[in-house]
Amino acid sequence: MNADGSGTRKTHNAGYNAEPAWSPDGRKIAFRSTRNGGNREIYVMNADGSNQRNLTRNPARDGSPSWSPDGRRIAFVSNRDGRLEAHVMNADGSGQRSLTLQGR
Repeated sequence: MNADGSGTRKTHNAGYNAEPAWSPDGRKIAFRSTRNGGNREIYVMNADGSNQRNLTRNPARDGSPSWSPDGRRIAFVSNRDGRLEAHVMNADGSGQRSLTLQGR
């Protein structure tokens, strides 16, 4: 929507979409969605709703996306290691790794 609240738009997708996180430059939104067969994945889209892409593509539950201050990375929570842990990836979905299980 516009800053004054007018011009609202809805993205039309199957599944549950939640946990939106604006990129620091305001050009993109990361969010959690179940549109991929009910599995929770992290997606990113342009601020106008276009170019929606699945970043995580993992059978685990992923959620709670949060951008780094420079917009180059996205932190998220996932149970891909057997329990909920903090993870990070590049803003394009590459380089996914656990932050809390390193060295174990």
